[in-house]
Amino acid sequence: MSVLVFIIVLSILIVVHEYGHFAMAKFLKVKVERFALGFGPKLFSRMHDGTEFALCLIPLGGYVKMAGDERAHCCGKSDEFYTHSPGHRSLIVLMGPIVNFILAYLCFVVVFLIGFPAMSPKVGELIDKYPAQAAGMQVGDKILRIDSKNIESWEDMQQYVTASTTPVLNFVVLRSGQEIPVAISPRIEKLENIFGQKENIRLVGIRPTEDLVLLKYGPGESLVKSYEKLREITFTTYKALYRMATGAMSAKDSMTGPIGIFYIIKRAAELGFTYVVFIMGIISASLAIFNLLPFPVLDGGHLVLCAFEKIRGHPLSQNIDDAINRVGVGLIICLAVFVFYSDFVRFGIIDKVMGVCRKLGF
Repeated sequence: MSVLVFIIVLSILIVVHEYGHFAMAKFLKVKVERFALGFGPKLFSRMHDGTEFALCLIPLGGYVKMAGDERAHCCGKSDEFYTHSPGHRSLIVLMGPIVNFILAYLCFVVVFLIGFPAMSPKVGELIDKYPAQAAGMQVGDKILRIDSKNIESWEDMQQYVTASTTPVLNFVVLRSGQEIPVAISPRIEKLENIFGQKENIRLVGIRPTEDLVLLKYGPGESLVKSYEKLREITFTTYKALYRMATGAMSAKDSMTGPIGIFYIIKRAAELGFTYVVFIMGIISASLAIFNLLPFPVLDGGHLVLCAFEKIRGHPLSQNIDDAINRVGVGLIICLAVFVFYSDFVRFGIIDKVMGVCRKLGF
């Protein structure tokens, strides 16, 4: 079942991305010769409106093959990719990541409409000698507000406390059916954030219970919160990529590939439909962000070359274009090997294989 859910989610993400390229190409009168889900030997194919739709054996990607999408093989026909202007080609390339962002946004809307389980803002434990204990907060208190901010989940509370700057935070908690004010002065400690940076973090000294609350919103609020969630994920991902590129954050511990995604989706499937949709939204946004990186072969690399061609007034020579593509393919292969190896180590697959080999006497 986990494998089936993984294949379904990955297939949806791939089809949506490639459909973006496909739809814009058709709109701009570029002939699409093949729309393929997967790689390797074909399992099924069908011609429709001049396009071959194919399902291939290895469901770890997909592609759209357009007429004349290799400059060397472009004959100058009006329906070929490289016959069109850099602007048109940029729109075709850009539409893949855009529809992935749209899918991510719609996934978050669905999640917030049907309800998303989150940790309750109820105090499960007080840490000794920390401000919350000293201020009189008690185990079982449910945090309703901090200052003028309504608190709906434990994450809301953490984010507000971390982002606050005032010396005193005015909590309002529900205790035995009554609203009780509790004034707490957070303690500042230097801790590692999610990017591995040491920074000053404001703490009050409480831990959550295992209780869950269902965060469910109306249509209007769901639209707003989905935009906020997509913006947060995009900003956090780009910040993490920058820190990995500068060496301030470990790429080995921060990146994952199909194997890691499988385990993430497997865990989400165990938790329920809402979690699967939420994870699909996160992965869709991540796929869009990754494809927009300015590396050859990726959509972002194609956009850079289109912009360069527009500025120069003519494209790069065929030899330079081919060299850039070879470098891009090499980089992607190296990245794939690195990510797969990291996942093998992280999830103990190498140890398991070695154990099987030892049992078999190898």
